[in-house]
This record gives sequence, C-alpha cells and structure tokens, in this order.
Amino acid sequence: MGVPLRQTARLATYLLRQKLAGREKYPLIVELEPLFACNLACTGCGKIQYPVEILKKRMTVEAAVAAIEESGAPMVSIAGGEPLIHPEIHQIARELIARKKFVYLCTNALLMKRKIDLFEPSPYFAWAVHVDGLRERHDQSVDREGVFDIAVDAIKMAKERGFRVTTNTTIFTHDSVRDVRAVMDFLNNELEVDAMMISPGYAYWKAPDQEHFLPVDQARKLFSEAFANGKRREWRLNHSPLFLDFLEGKIDFQCTAWGIPSYSIFGWQRPCYLMADGYVETYQELVETTDWEKYGRGRDPRCDNCMAHCGYEPTAVLETTSSLRHSVRAMFESIAS
Repeated sequence: MGVPLRQTARLATYLLRQKLAGREKYPLIVELEPLFACNLACTGCGKIQYPVEILKKRMTVEAAVAAIEESGAPMVSIAGGEPLIHPEIHQIARELIARKKFVYLCTNALLMKRKIDLFEPSPYFAWAVHVDGLRERHDQSVDREGVFDIAVDAIKMAKERGFRVTTNTTIFTHDSVRDVRAVMDFLNNELEVDAMMISPGYAYWKAPDQEHFLPVDQARKLFSEAFANGKRREWRLNHSPLFLDFLEGKIDFQCTAWGIPSYSIFGWQRPCYLMADGYVETYQELVETTDWEKYGRGRDPRCDNCMAHCGYEPTAVLETTSSLRHSVRAMFESIAS
C-alpha cells in the first residue's frame, strides 16, 4: 500500500473540515525549504545557483514550526537544498511530528548514515530518498559517481531500523520506458521501499541543464507506455489514481498551485516552489493576495510544459474526494497495491 491508512484517514478528515468550514483554499501539504545549500549539483536543479550569502542561511526551528502551524497543513515535505546539512533539521522534524504532522524528509542520502541516529521511527515520519534511475542514470543525474550505491545502502539501513522509506524519481528526456520500469521494479521489488513518487521534471529556470525537460505530449506518451498492461498497479506509488491518469493523458486538469504551497528562508513563495514571483511573510497573505487564476497551462507560458505533482496532485486529490466513484476507486487501488 503506497499511502498508510492513518495518513489517508487524517487527510480525509482534514478535507471534510475544510469543506464544512467553507474554505476555498487550503494546503494539503507544505513544501518546507529550511535552506538552499546542497552537497550535490544535480543537472535538473538550480537551488545552489543562489549567491553564497543566501546558501549560508538556515531557517530556525521556531520559524519552520510557526509557518506550518499557521497554514494548518496536515503534511510537510522538508526539502531544500539538502535538509540534512541543516544542523537542527532533526529538531524541526521532531517538533512537527510532536504536533502529529506527517513529515517527509527529502534527501539525496549522502548524509543519512551519519545523521540517522538523530531520528526515530514514527508513523508520522518518512525518509524520501531521491533515486532518479539505476546506477549509471542516477549518478549522471546528480553529476557524481557512487551516489546511487550510497543511496541504496542508506535505504537498506533505514528499513532495517524500522523507518518508513519512500523515494522520489524525476523523469527527463534521457529516460526511456525501459528505464522507468527498471527503476520502479528495483525500488518496489528489490529494495521494497514503502512508497514511490514519480513525476516529469519541471523546467526550473536556474537548472544547469535546460535541454532535457519533458514536454507534455512526450511525457504522456512515456508514462502511458511505462504504465501499460497494469504495470502501475504492481508498484506502491504514493499518488492518487487520477494523478497517474493525468500523467498518462487519460484525463486533463488545471493546476491547483495553492494546494502545495512553499515556505523557505525567503518566506511564503508565489505561486509554488518551482516559480518565484515574489514572497510574503504570512500564509494568509499568500492565499489572499496571490492571483491564482493567472497560473497554469494556457495561462502562463512558464506553466505550459509543467505536469509536476505540486500543482496537479492537489487537483487530483480534490477531484477524487468530490466524487464517490473516484473515492471508491482510489480506496480499491490502494488496497490492491
């Protein structure tokens, strides 16, 4: 099962409360970026392109917790940069877990073995290790040899210690249907990770490599072929069925950028963590003063080839919960996986 029942039940209750309260916009999960510094220079990411004085900044534990509390989000994805570089990252995670927030700590795994003793297994905590392919492909993506093997060893250690471990795989034009299936089979069947995320890369404007981001038509064809013959049901995917349908081109959605807002050392980022059209101090200001209608495919040229989960998974989740048929299907596929 890709998503734990406890988390599914919490999210369902949260969504019901928002509906009963008449709220139109609310976060499903917050992308928390407590720093931008990283120990890798991945070709599809540009976070470390910031000036040195920015890369030295670290969000305080108090600021991180206050932002999540203000938003009311039930889930938090701690990203960056590389979060394990942050000297107080374990304290940030611990404080959020104490408040019963579901925490996913995204990492390239280079520091996992050194830092793992600072964390404890919890139903509210999961490692989210980036694995962008098998050995050669992953090491090419992160521009350093040996990182794949380090990540695999770290995943095995975390599993042995009783941690929930998930993975995040980003797909580019380099990747074939065979590549996608190979890495998903490896993660699902050999490493037996608890859940996997998969998504086409977004053309992040600071990324060193701007030539290998998938356009929409190519992405749909790739995912449709990779998921064919019931393959996607064999994998413990941490996605709603409708988002996977969206990746295949079976259904189309508009972006729901407010569903996964981003809070970083600069503040709340408009409109999402992939685009920076200004920052505000409070979550309320983000929701009330951002012109959400101007973003999305067909509205903003920067969004035309975006199929990222941060915009479209919230749409899929909201669509699922508004339909009995889709809700039953999601429950059935979750149990079957």
